[in-house]
Amino acid sequence: MKSLFKLVLTSILLISVSGLVAAESVEEKGLRISKESKARDLGWTDSKATLEMTLKNQHGQTSVRKMRLKSMEQETDGDKSLTIFDSPSDVKGTAFLSFSHPNGNDDQWLYLPALKRVKRISSRNKSGSFMGSEFSFEDLTSFEVEKYRYEYVKDEVVDGENCWVIIQYPLDKYSGYKKRIVWIDQSEYRIRKTDFYDRKDSLLKTLTFSNFVLHADKYWRPQDLQMINHQSGKSTLLHYTNFALKTGLNAKEFNKNALKRAR
Repeated sequence: MKSLFKLVLTSILLISVSGLVAAESVEEKGLRISKESKARDLGWTDSKATLEMTLKNQHGQTSVRKMRLKSMEQETDGDKSLTIFDSPSDVKGTAFLSFSHPNGNDDQWLYLPALKRVKRISSRNKSGSFMGSEFSFEDLTSFEVEKYRYEYVKDEVVDGENCWVIIQYPLDKYSGYKKRIVWIDQSEYRIRKTDFYDRKDSLLKTLTFSNFVLHADKYWRPQDLQMINHQSGKSTLLHYTNFALKTGLNAKEFNKNALKRAR
């Protein structure tokens, strides 16, 4: 009986040790959760939406811009998006085209009607402000798993949702950020909040996602995105309406040569 007891005890210890060896590292857990978050948002094909951008300065004064957004999913590459400004008059006709890539630099162009020319946004300048907002050009690309190194930190509740807290370290040397800390909810793998840290590792901005709506019984989209700049005291609110998926957009609409004709 003693020999049998020792055998059972040894087996239990071996199983316990094997479990410890096989346990996920914080890097592996962060990567796994991020991959699942991305995987749950695949297959939407294309989308359209109307946006209202409210800019608020450090004194509380606001200005509003209205625009339209078109996006197209790519099977073997990052997403493409086209943003067209409709008002006010000083920005009407401005168009922004962005091609995201999992590997290498993203491609971005901005058409300025006052100059009647298309300006390419270089990788070195992607940390610059997008049309005076608290969003940078870098913030307007689709999330690609390959662009970051990951580290799971802890679990935390945000707006009543249990979330995983994960640090994302950009691999791009031209990124404007040292790191991003994201809160991904455990119920639907939606990003609820993101903290952006500048190259000096100081908290720069916080982006919150709210008022989620479920589309096509699968795809969650926030109606409101608010970016607060902690260093300048400014903020930008993006409010989405008229959101639609699988609208039949043509790839030819996402062409830098067609930016001047964007309507």
